[in-house]
Order: sequence, then structure tokens, then C-alpha cells
Amino acid sequence: MESNTDVHVESARIQKQIENHLGISGNSLLFEFRQIDNKLRLDLITVNPRHQQSFLFHSETGYDKVDVLQKMLDYVQNYRDKESSYTVQWMARGDKELQTSYFRAHNMYEALDKLYYGRDMNTITVFSVVLNPVS
Repeated sequence: MESNTDVHVESARIQKQIENHLGISGNSLLFEFRQIDNKLRLDLITVNPRHQQSFLFHSETGYDKVDVLQKMLDYVQNYRDKESSYTVQWMARGDKELQTSYFRAHNMYEALDKLYYGRDMNTITVFSVVLNPVS
């Protein structure tokens, strides 16, 4: 990247590309950055507007904000080819309604990690995890 490029402008541009590619924007897509050792970690989080629950979409690590955002953009452009689709049926504690969520992951454990991201495992009961057929 050229030294005269504003890192904030570049970061905003890539974030917009990610939003556009996923068709998700505003309060339904959250970019959480945090420093881990000498790397920057980006957790991309989706918020379902219907049941108001958040889930991890994907995590990437990089050297700086632009690097990690570029890796996330590469991921969102290609993840459908690299990961399987899972359907998870679950219920939040205290709710009466069964919810269905869809995750892309390498295996069912990764799909469940995305479901449970940022919450106590006792707050959600999982009823099924199904690997969806490849269409």
C-alpha cells in the first residue's frame, strides 16, 4: 500500500466491499478488531434482525487493519467454495421458539463455535446440526 493512502479511508473502502459482497450492512454486520500478541485479529460478526442474536461469521489475523480487512475480503469472496454449509436448530434459554441458523464452516465443531461465539454455552440449547447437501 502506498504511504500516502489514508489507512482509515482504505479500511472503510474494504469494509464497504465486504458488506456489499455479503449483502449485509448497518447494524447487522460488526467488525471487531483486537490486538493479540503482535497481530491484529478481526472477528466479523453478523446480527440476525429477526431474533436479535449475533454469531461469528469468520475470524482473520493480520499485521494491521488494512491487511486483516483484505484477508477478510478474500475470505468472503471465496468461502462458499472452501467450506461446507451447516444448518443448526437451536433455542435460547427462556424462549419457546426453535430457531434455525446457517453457517459455513470446515466441520460441525467450527459451526458450533460460530453459534456459541461470545456467549455462555448454557444460554443456547442445540437440537441439531446438519451438513447440507452440496447443490
